[in-house]
Amino acid sequence: MAPRDTRIEDLLRTLAPQVLGVLVRRYGQFDACEDAVQEALLEAALQWPSGVPDNPRSWLLSVASRRLIDAWRSDIARRTREDRAAAMEPAFTEIPDSVSETDDTLTLMFLCCHPALSAPSQLALTLRAVGGLTTAEIASAFMVPEATVGQRISRAKQAIQKAGGRFEQPARDERKARLGVVLHVLYLIFNEGYTASSGASLQREDLTTEAIRLARLLVAAAPGELEATGLLALMLLTDSRRRSRSLADGTPVPLAEQDRSLWSKDQMREGIALLTSVLGRGRPGAYQLQAAIAAVHAEAPSDAETDWPQILALYTVLEAVAPSPVVTLNRAVALARVEGPDSGLALLEGLDTALGRAHRLDAVRGHLLELSGSPREARAAYLAAAKKTGSLQERRYLMGKVAALDSAETW
Repeated sequence: MAPRDTRIEDLLRTLAPQVLGVLVRRYGQFDACEDAVQEALLEAALQWPSGVPDNPRSWLLSVASRRLIDAWRSDIARRTREDRAAAMEPAFTEIPDSVSETDDTLTLMFLCCHPALSAPSQLALTLRAVGGLTTAEIASAFMVPEATVGQRISRAKQAIQKAGGRFEQPARDERKARLGVVLHVLYLIFNEGYTASSGASLQREDLTTEAIRLARLLVAAAPGELEATGLLALMLLTDSRRRSRSLADGTPVPLAEQDRSLWSKDQMREGIALLTSVLGRGRPGAYQLQAAIAAVHAEAPSDAETDWPQILALYTVLEAVAPSPVVTLNRAVALARVEGPDSGLALLEGLDTALGRAHRLDAVRGHLLELSGSPREARAAYLAAAKKTGSLQERRYLMGKVAALDSAETW
């Protein structure tokens, strides 16, 4: 079996929403256009390892367009669309400079967040079409079965077509109504890249880079949207720690043990400046509050000097503004740093119903149990977490914690 070429995979992931945007803008029929793009991506994955074309975006557009027109000309479509397809068939040898790939990507995001769709369907479709996440990755992000996500995506594409969704920027009021979903999608894309839910790598830089790029475009297009700026600040401050998050062999390094000299000073400065520009201009939203927490970490010279009471206070406010089991889990970690592990463990009670399928709850529980002097229970929690995670590196780290407890023989 030939080795994976991650450079080609990253390029295809970046180009896919741009190509899809061009096709949908020109032809409509979101569902058919996405099928054509997927076929073009498959052909590229087979051909490009022997040589990437000079204009890969044009190549994908040409192949996807031919697939789309072939589909129109086949079977029943031949009788109703043959004339239209022949008239519309373009020469995609080169793409005019007037075609804006960045605007297409943003427009595609807002189309996927069409008001005819439910919020879960909006998220699933945008993550698939723009973020390039697989159905399994989206299912992991939502903590729902993969089949459920597949059904949501299929229904979403059909609903957009029935609603007559056009490939154009929505009106100002409608755009504002869709913004929250767009921000949530970018947040999920970034999170999947920062801590991959599956695979051999802890991080996927292609996803974090793309999420930051799209967030920059969104801030530029809507500079008055404070939460968009807050989200970009959060991404930059979080991504600034990327180089310190794993060892050379990919093993994760907890925040408390990271070499802070490896943190990107440029990203931290930009993130803090963006956050400062929006704080105090209204009631802070969830992304601004999370960015503020990340800024406290960024400003601390070491883990021991981190202002954990301030982080705990920010998580308390965040839980009131945007309550969720994940926020409570993070607040439990902060509470443990301020009041001790037993307080953190008490806060974890009741989270199993919402987070029982996620490995992080067991991982946090194991850590706090270890700190509280309960190695046997900690070992069981680490094992449970290792069985649930789809990340090979996370599993290696968790099994390392189990091995360390076994070798300590304190119980």
